[in-house]
Amino acid sequence: MKKEIIINAGANETRIAITEDGRLAELFVETANKEKMVGDIYFGKIAKVMPGIKAAFIDIGLGQDGFLHFSDIGNRFEEYSAMIGDEDEEGEEPKEPAVAEAPVEPAPPPPEPRSAPAGASHDRGRRDNHRSPPRKDIQLEKGQEIIVQITKEPVGKKGVRVTSEVSLAGRFLVLLPFDGKIGISKKISSFKEKRRLRKIVQTILPEGFGVIIRTVAEGKDETSLTNDLKDLITTWREVDKTVKSEQAPCLLYKDMSTTSSVIRDLFSNDVSRVVIDSRKLHKEIRAYIKYTSAQLLDKIELHKDRRPIFDVFGIEKEIETTLARKVWLKSGGYIIIEPTEAMMVIDVNSGRYAAKKEQEQNSLRTDLEAAREICRQLRLRDIGGIIVCDFIDLDDERNKRKVYEELKKEFRKDRAKVTVLPMTEFGLVQITRQRIRQNILHSFTEPCPACGGTGLVQSRTTTLNQIERWLRRFKSESNESRIILKVNPQVADALRVGTISRLRKLMLKYFILIRLETDPSVHAGEFRVISRKQEKDITDQFN
Repeated sequence: MKKEIIINAGANETRIAITEDGRLAELFVETANKEKMVGDIYFGKIAKVMPGIKAAFIDIGLGQDGFLHFSDIGNRFEEYSAMIGDEDEEGEEPKEPAVAEAPVEPAPPPPEPRSAPAGASHDRGRRDNHRSPPRKDIQLEKGQEIIVQITKEPVGKKGVRVTSEVSLAGRFLVLLPFDGKIGISKKISSFKEKRRLRKIVQTILPEGFGVIIRTVAEGKDETSLTNDLKDLITTWREVDKTVKSEQAPCLLYKDMSTTSSVIRDLFSNDVSRVVIDSRKLHKEIRAYIKYTSAQLLDKIELHKDRRPIFDVFGIEKEIETTLARKVWLKSGGYIIIEPTEAMMVIDVNSGRYAAKKEQEQNSLRTDLEAAREICRQLRLRDIGGIIVCDFIDLDDERNKRKVYEELKKEFRKDRAKVTVLPMTEFGLVQITRQRIRQNILHSFTEPCPACGGTGLVQSRTTTLNQIERWLRRFKSESNESRIILKVNPQVADALRVGTISRLRKLMLKYFILIRLETDPSVHAGEFRVISRKQEKDITDQFN
């Protein structure tokens, strides 16, 4: 599979596309007002503890409090509390590293705590799905200070999700402060290579720290791993200093931008090339890769064509499909992607591909093609949560199994954690997919001011009936007889149509002189009434 990373850097927006065999597979968008937040570390205060849902809300200085579930509080609770100390407190002398010649200095033991516990390490899909078991002895109080890291971006009215298990991701390693374990990515299949990497890390890792060895570390020498570890520990020391000098809530550590994190996490030997249309960004990425993975330098290219880079690679047209409700399949079938409050619903239809003969085989072919496209669309749109797919009915259980296996095979390309259940007798497949960042649609769209995101607006007939009911209430409670009625132009047309217009009928029926005014700013399902006598809006008074 040919994999490429294409980067389009504009003045106010940066877009990163990952293509597989020439087709868009993933898309990342970062704007000035929508920066990446996952990985940021905050010094916060507990705003509210809710034992009933086993969670706490943490004030980290954002518009909404962060959500901390008790299962996201690590077992190294006490060690982290030591980080939150006064500036004039002193700790013991640093201990020597486990191996005397280890080139990384150990972290000094923490001073006495002044307040709340902080965190341990944080899972962002790089820790072999490791998660600390929920603690039964958790004691949190309102006002306590705590160090947390963002694991999920805010969505709608929901704030960020945070964990007290803090980690720092580097190019080859993920540093786990005060967590003594060494983990290795499951994607490194060679037992011999795992043993070699573990042995190297054991010789350079200071006491009290833990790490996760990332997939891109495969084949790397001791120098590369040592330099990465040095950088991570230096960064952690800066976090430690900031905690002691700042007051909560405040930002302790800002993770890399979307572009830098994509290069750090995804640019490896399986990527054939990285093409960038910004000289400045091209220079920055080359400098970073030269320091971390010099053998990949030849794969970094500067786009010099005058045509927009996404047009040259055909990405701009593919982005349009991320906004479409209907996605066509090559066979002539199509899928409908419909969001709801609780889940995402996907319907598979045969469309033009509906031959009379071999119905079962035709349905199977469409379902298999749809399964591949569904997996691609979920990755491309970064859809998370519960997804229910309604496939075309299949009678043969073996064919149902084929669709299920095709989904599992395609989801192996997905970096997010995905669970797929077998197809039910009604042809439904239930999927859960890990959500970390916002659905890509949120970067390109906003709720419609007219329909509020429902896709529907009130009919003109309903609005006309509401106006008549308003007039009836107004006439029964007021002695006024002259008003100004402001409506949307479409509603105004409906009031004026006919030999004897509906507007005239209303005036005759209720003995009211109505001056009709059109106002495009008034939604089709609304109207405003102004009293000519009082010269003020009286709409709500008689609603």
